[in-house]
Amino acid sequence: MTPAWLWRWRRNPVRRHSDVVEAWIVSVIWAFALLGGVLAGVVAAQGTDSALAARRAHVHPVSAVLDDDAARTPPAGAGNDNGRVWAAVRWTGGDGAVHKGLAKIFPGAPVCSRLTVWTDRTGRIVSAPADGTEATLQAVLTGALVAPFTGATVWAGGRLIRSRLLRRRLAEWDEEWKRIGPEWRNLSGGKG
Repeated sequence: MTPAWLWRWRRNPVRRHSDVVEAWIVSVIWAFALLGGVLAGVVAAQGTDSALAARRAHVHPVSAVLDDDAARTPPAGAGNDNGRVWAAVRWTGGDGAVHKGLAKIFPGAPVCSRLTVWTDRTGRIVSAPADGTEATLQAVLTGALVAPFTGATVWAGGRLIRSRLLRRRLAEWDEEWKRIGPEWRNLSGGKG
């Protein structure tokens, strides 16, 4: 016995051509939703990983010196910045020029403390690039978010196609009933 959910595939006298078409559409949509979602997730994860690797290639760590005492406590309402505060730092670039800027450091560091800051090719301080576990986590999370969104988008497109098929099938049934309905009324003696 064929399971009920495979009714469109079974041979039976009331199965229409549109039922078979719908069965194929459902199968193809599910395949595209699953495979497309997985493929989009993998591509997104690889793209994120490549972008993070490119960023790591364009920034580099520099040893800097704290120019002033860091605030003892972070300002109220500083948000979730691990309790760090802004402080003035200086460093010598690869060209021998002294650069100055602001960097986030933990409160209470004394003047002339050494710290590592990240700079871009122009010598501006930038945030540290994601590497190792953090980069892997970002790539995986990006893929994990893109995959179901892509699958759901394909599935929604399939639902739209199926709803149009349903409207067409109902219109066909309506036309057929208009043709057959009067014959039934004649057979039943004009009742109904």
